[in-house]
Amino acid sequence: MPACTFYTTAIDYTNAPPHIGHAYEKVLTDVLARFERLRRRPVYYLTGVDQHGQKVQQSAEKEGLAPLEFAERCTAKFLDLWKTLDVQFDGWAATTHPLHKQTVQRILQRLFDAGQLYKQRHNGFYSVRQEQFLTDKERNEAGEFGPEWGQVVELEEENWYFRLSDHRDWLLGFIDSHPHFIVPAFRRTELRNAVEKLSGDLCISRPKARLSWGIELPFDSGFVTYVWFDALINYISFAGYLADPDSGLPEFRSLWPARAQVIGKDILIPAHGIYWSIMLHALGFPDDEIPTLLVHGWWNISGAKMSKSLGNTVDPAALAERYGVTALRYYLMADISTGRDADFSEERLRMRFNDELANNVGNLLNRTLNMAHRYRQGVLRRTGCQDADLVSLAGTEAPAAVAEYTKAMEQFEVDAALEAAVRLARTCNQLIEASAPWKLAKDPTLAERLDAVLYHLAESIRIIAVLLVPVLPEAARGILAQLNCPTDPALSDAGWGVLPDGHSLGAPVPLFPRLEAPPAPAD
Repeated sequence: MPACTFYTTAIDYTNAPPHIGHAYEKVLTDVLARFERLRRRPVYYLTGVDQHGQKVQQSAEKEGLAPLEFAERCTAKFLDLWKTLDVQFDGWAATTHPLHKQTVQRILQRLFDAGQLYKQRHNGFYSVRQEQFLTDKERNEAGEFGPEWGQVVELEEENWYFRLSDHRDWLLGFIDSHPHFIVPAFRRTELRNAVEKLSGDLCISRPKARLSWGIELPFDSGFVTYVWFDALINYISFAGYLADPDSGLPEFRSLWPARAQVIGKDILIPAHGIYWSIMLHALGFPDDEIPTLLVHGWWNISGAKMSKSLGNTVDPAALAERYGVTALRYYLMADISTGRDADFSEERLRMRFNDELANNVGNLLNRTLNMAHRYRQGVLRRTGCQDADLVSLAGTEAPAAVAEYTKAMEQFEVDAALEAAVRLARTCNQLIEASAPWKLAKDPTLAERLDAVLYHLAESIRIIAVLLVPVLPEAARGILAQLNCPTDPALSDAGWGVLPDGHSLGAPVPLFPRLEAPPAPAD
């Protein structure tokens, strides 16, 4: 087993600015990595950018820039966004890095030496947008290549090919025998059907006469590596595979295999589900070292995929500026089930924040602290009160929420984990209404019950804050600071009874101010 939990995301293609789908994927993986840290487990989160390919070269030419200058300018936008969204990665993969180039060329040489690559002339139709040769399978019912392929040109050229089809039967068997290869499970059938239709091999080169922006083949200087073959290798090149001992990269066996590679559903087939898994197999990786592919859905607008050409994309940086990072991270994690699609809605972003964080979690924190200071000078007392509601909260409901949260996070179901934490806050707010501490404070004979209620509320909001750490790190630290608790908790701290008798609480400071709709534009 690797010494470190390894998460990696699909690297972002630098030919377009980041959008809400990029933000969701990176925040999701950041949350999963932070959950490992919450469990005090070593974790390594790798992400990055794919900077090669024909589209980057063409875009650079249009702006009168060198491809590297154009790619680095685009890369800066992604880095700025991840900093804004508090995405904390451990490794950064930029495919123009010399260490990546070295690993790609070493892999190509290995496959060449093993007879896995061959050279052949081919005449066919080529999609400039997707940077791949097309077959009749890509034609629509009218026998044409649809608009999703962009400009399609007929080419005849010599290229190098990877013997993809030789591994078809292995991949079918692997899919059948490894149910956790694809998450969620319903994507397995989709992938298997695609593999069954696999017949041809993969063109893994482009002639330099047509494309200079890429990694040169080590055995044929007239060609560069196909962008998808190059980009996929980032998952292992920046994890230290075939790297020199003094490279500064991690020790590969300390990370591999990855706990999960987080990708969008649009790049499961063929890139990751077929190309990548077969590439690893051809390199000699055993079946138990083929990583899990965690396949997430899309954020849509009114049921339609966001598209730059349709003008319906959403800028995550603008959303973060308008509503705050806490609101955006919460919405992205709470309003979509991992693996499914969701419709993006600013109205739902505001609604969920106001209802679940401002009115529920924030309200619980403020009321608890205010009542503790008003009735007990902010000092908690542990009592032996055996009120049924309090016994249930401490012995059943809070532990059940922690268990449900933990199970959901282990299964990559962040939305369900958040639901468990928020439900516990609702239970506590109901307890406030049922127990009416303001009435208990008026009757000296009920002093012990008042102390018990206040303690149970404070202990519950402390546990809720621990559970919120991976998704809302800044807000969770704010809650814990107001409770005068350590702001770097472990998941083990989510057990009941951590707050000691006589613990002093801090003063309440609003953490979740209600969100309002932006003003309508002037006529």
